[in-house]
Amino acid sequence: MMPILYFSAIAALLCLALRMTCGACVMGTDAKAKGARLPVIPLGWALSLFLALTYLVCVAFDLIFPGYAMYESWSGLLPGFVWLTPLGFAIGLVESFLYGWYAALIFGGLFNAFAHSKGSL
Repeated sequence: MMPILYFSAIAALLCLALRMTCGACVMGTDAKAKGARLPVIPLGWALSLFLALTYLVCVAFDLIFPGYAMYESWSGLLPGFVWLTPLGFAIGLVESFLYGWYAALIFGGLFNAFAHSKGSL
């Protein structure tokens, strides 16, 4: 539970810092911003669903081909994940989804901030 809170707090602080320095350009919604814009909300949904679907495919693969299973490495990437328990499955799915939003908020915000600052030079 602590890693989820940690990543959420870091993402919120970085988004707030970017928002205070760049404004609406961080979310990719500033129509007056020059240069490329990356809308963060669609990016967040796309990355989150991609990672959640990838997680589901990986679980299915591990169940079909147990000799090639990679679930041991997921324990380090998905805190609280326990193989073949309903709670562990749900935790892995939720964390995969949240990692997509984390990446979208950080990458999208940074991209928009740098694209905006480049356009104003």
